[in-house]
Amino acid sequence: MFFDMLQALCDEKGIAMSALLDQVGMSRGNIARWKATDKPPKPATLIKLAEALGVDRKRLEGAAESQEAETEMPAHDILDDVDIAFYGEYKELSEDDKAVLRDMVRVMRDRRAKKKQEE
Repeated sequence: MFFDMLQALCDEKGIAMSALLDQVGMSRGNIARWKATDKPPKPATLIKLAEALGVDRKRLEGAAESQEAETEMPAHDILDDVDIAFYGEYKELSEDDKAVLRDMVRVMRDRRAKKKQEE
């Protein structure tokens, strides 16, 4: 189902699936895997593919939803759009900037814990 939806979108946009994967920096080996297993990629990859195709990610997710229902993860393990976007930005940072950001998160976590203790 996912492979068929992706192929239909590629056809609709006039782009070869291999060219799409090149564009988003993915291996072309994914094409064979998706076709053989029809297993969809991770949510972050779905977003990349949808953005490259210029479509709403819900179109690709709709194809993936029915497949993932059987293996659905607990809600606390699923990243929302903001988390995914943040992670995409985070991995582009330099190591120094990542360290600063991690320190900021620690400070925020400590403040939250302190505030809870005071309540």
